[in-house]
Amino acid sequence: MKSKIENKTFDEERALYNLKETEVVNCTFAGPADGESVLKECRSVDILNCDFSLRYPIWHADKFKLISSSMDDKTRAPLWYSHSGLIESCKISGVKCLRESSHININNSEIKSEEFGWKCSNLCIKDSKIDAVYCLFESKNVEISNIKMSGKYSFQYMENLHISHSNLDTKDAFWHSKNVLVEDSVLKGEYLGWFSENVTLINCKIIGTQPLCYCKNLKLVNCTMEGADFAFEYSDVDADIKGNIISVKNPKSGKIIADFVNEIIMEDAVMPCSGKVVLREEKVLA
Repeated sequence: MKSKIENKTFDEERALYNLKETEVVNCTFAGPADGESVLKECRSVDILNCDFSLRYPIWHADKFKLISSSMDDKTRAPLWYSHSGLIESCKISGVKCLRESSHININNSEIKSEEFGWKCSNLCIKDSKIDAVYCLFESKNVEISNIKMSGKYSFQYMENLHISHSNLDTKDAFWHSKNVLVEDSVLKGEYLGWFSENVTLINCKIIGTQPLCYCKNLKLVNCTMEGADFAFEYSDVDADIKGNIISVKNPKSGKIIADFVNEIIMEDAVMPCSGKVVLREEKVLA
């Protein structure tokens, strides 16, 4: 049975360092001592209904649970180098949240962190809201479901990413990423997916200028596009688009099927381009 620390306030450096097999309940980590690393190197610790306002609170943790707790904007780099954890029903506002960590589940939480989830692996994020300028940079083996995400340069240099039933408002998403599957989602932003490899979009709405250029092995199934001009430039693509595309430019290879395309631009290519654009009734346009 785990021991319990309850209804306490801690503000000293490494206040609960190397804590093991303990429940920390209704505690506050803040105060004039302004101590760092309050729960560094904790093991099998359950943190419930706690409030954090100190830097680097959970580093090198293993088998931890953070539930119904808050970390304000003073908790710089709140979770680093930690493994086998659960974050549930939390509100986190610390910059650089979650780095070089693995096997973390995040459920029903709100996270506002400019550099969220860098160089992590084996993450599962569900039913959450994320606001991050750079989201999940260089992470791998990530499963995402039912999130609302806002940012700028998201999901870059990732490997093995699956997103479903989500709403993503972000520019430059998926750049240089490999093995990405997105299903039943809205992708809004400029320059989606450039330089990516093995990206598949199924039942997605794509909004924004110049999407999906310089891609290798790109597949779109039953997708729609809004505001998509100069799409698919220099991409190897197999696409089935419902509705209209503003313009397609110099697809490198493959076939793009759509109901209508306002303009097809096949000129000034810097490499051989043999991609075809086909109307739904199989009339080849280019």
